[in-house]
Amino acid sequence: MKAKKSYGQHFLNREDIAEKIATSLTQKGYSKILEVGPGRGMLTKYLKETPCELTLVEADRDMVLYLKKYYPELKNLISADFLKLNLTEIMGPGQFGLTGNFPYNISSQILFKMLDHRDQIPEMVGMFQKEVAKRVVAPSGSKVYGVISILIQAYYSGEYLFTVEPDSFTPAPKVLSGVIRLTRKENQDIGCDHKLFKSIVKITFGQRRKMLRNTMKSFLHEDPYLKDPFFSKRPEELSVEDFIELAKEVEKRR
Repeated sequence: MKAKKSYGQHFLNREDIAEKIATSLTQKGYSKILEVGPGRGMLTKYLKETPCELTLVEADRDMVLYLKKYYPELKNLISADFLKLNLTEIMGPGQFGLTGNFPYNISSQILFKMLDHRDQIPEMVGMFQKEVAKRVVAPSGSKVYGVISILIQAYYSGEYLFTVEPDSFTPAPKVLSGVIRLTRKENQDIGCDHKLFKSIVKITFGQRRKMLRNTMKSFLHEDPYLKDPFFSKRPEELSVEDFIELAKEVEKRR
């Protein structure tokens, strides 16, 4: 089976890396695992050895046929676009771990879908383009710190686990890859409206070179609060906690 560019496919060819990804799932607090984009099943062969119930979602029908042929023991193999699925419907109301060698062209969208189902996903271990992986776990002040860093880190603690070289795939991508683990924080209540929090983060980073005093006018208008020295900062200078406190203050003043 050849990789298809339309699906952003790069098949992992290293057994040791597949095993390392599978064993990076702690399997704490859940008994089900959802693998996205299993392809030829390199990671699947190690995931199916875990005590968790395994469900796979693959968009490429040719790959689904391949998996059915070489892994006939798989019971929950879904031929569908992960981004369009109702995860509660296919996984049930309980908790599950999320994993995969994610297609680079939709990796950020996969993370945002995970956020939408954070009440069900306590853990995620996944392979991304290294640049994206680093961005997700980046601290404030970093050059790659941005919208996805803050939105994910508000609800999950992130760890960069290891880097994967291009020759570990067939065909080899033109970029390095990185594996990260996200562990859901115990307290999921950030104390403010998530939509407002998300909107503030996106708008401020949409004009990241401007001071908050300018970008926050759409939320605070002519509020005297904007004269506070805090608003002379730029968005990359704010921690996740700073953004949460800012959203709380906007909510109060509204």
